[in-house]
Amino acid sequence: MKTEFVDISPTRKEIKIEIDPATVRQTYDRISDRYAKQASVPGFRPGHAPRAVVRTRFKNEIRGQALQELVPDAVNEAINKHELNALGEPDVQLDNTEALEKFGEEPLLVNVKVEVLPKVELQDYKGIEAVRKTRPVTDANVDEMLEALRETSGAMQSVEDRGAALGDTVTINVEGKFLGDKIDGPEEENIKADDVEVTLGGKGVQQEFTDNLTGAKPDDEKTFVVDYPEDFSSKGLAGKKVEYAARVTALRVKELPEVDDEWARSLGEEFDSVATLRTKIRENMENQARQEADHRLRADLMQKVVEGHPFEVPQSLIDHQTSYRLESVVRDMISRGVDPRNQNVNWDGAREELKVQAEEDVRGSLLLERIAEEEKIEVSNEEIEAEIQAIARSSKQPVEQVRSVLTKEGGERSIANRLRNRKALDLLVENAKVTDEEWREEGMKAEG
Repeated sequence: MKTEFVDISPTRKEIKIEIDPATVRQTYDRISDRYAKQASVPGFRPGHAPRAVVRTRFKNEIRGQALQELVPDAVNEAINKHELNALGEPDVQLDNTEALEKFGEEPLLVNVKVEVLPKVELQDYKGIEAVRKTRPVTDANVDEMLEALRETSGAMQSVEDRGAALGDTVTINVEGKFLGDKIDGPEEENIKADDVEVTLGGKGVQQEFTDNLTGAKPDDEKTFVVDYPEDFSSKGLAGKKVEYAARVTALRVKELPEVDDEWARSLGEEFDSVATLRTKIRENMENQARQEADHRLRADLMQKVVEGHPFEVPQSLIDHQTSYRLESVVRDMISRGVDPRNQNVNWDGAREELKVQAEEDVRGSLLLERIAEEEKIEVSNEEIEAEIQAIARSSKQPVEQVRSVLTKEGGERSIANRLRNRKALDLLVENAKVTDEEWREEGMKAEG
């Protein structure tokens, strides 16, 4: 077997293989003889048909099995010969299909394209200059969080002595009829829903609902028309005009607790007063602000390292990471109660946009792996076990169940790689020249 190696690029290699006629004939004869022993050919006793007759009768089958033996063996031998660590399956093509008609008389020419990891030459990755800005926590921030806790602690109370006002929650049974010439089909002829809760003036509530239900009381009936905008979140209603007949079944208002020590104690044993609660809120927010600052610092350092190491990234890894990011977008939409199928999204355009970030993701990961190799960073079994425990806690699953799933899917190796890369990034931070600067809101930067 002869091979010719072609170095297309740092991540793409090509091997041209020539399988000599003698090797082809040897395999061809062996498979033909096997067929002759097993085949039943009219006019001949079982197993006694001549090789030439068998080859004529089972031409495609014999040739197909011969290629299935010859080509994969030749490809693997060529890849090993040229010491290539292939990513995924190689692209294999037969260059001279005409040789199939003279099988065993001419050499088979096979073209193999292989994708490999690039050789990453490390440049400077220590002593990188970076800035850390930590968002300050103000009294107003604490007040806002305290108010959010009040909202969470609030209880819905029935209203009987007045009509509905802004902020109240009105429960209605509603029927709707589409109006105008934008009716798409019979399925849009009627809308019917019971126990629909409408918060007057609330986010996402059409103004017509708020205007027509303000002042309403239980058992009141209201008829009104809603003209939905073209960009309305529900595709079935966007740009449509609907006449609603609504009957009010309940009226409630959220009553918020007084901000006093009794309320603070109701939130947990660790709070004995509003002052203690405020202190804890501030501590939590300051911890979060420091974590966010560290996250931005790490992202900034990673970006600078990536920019300082331009190298070709395997396309298959970019495609895989792009798909992962796109799946994350879909999962996020579903978690927010949005059906991705009903959204007017250019998914092909979204994939192209995500490819840019996906390429940076892959380049960053390859760089961290190379730095970990250079610095001889290792991950212990204890560290892997601690990460499994953390995954179990965050997913609220038994540790053994998490470990079992990871073992089956090769996840422990993935965890080790992730921890190794995390340690490599820690090393970048430890060796960076970090300057702490005063926090500025995005809108103030231009003024500064």
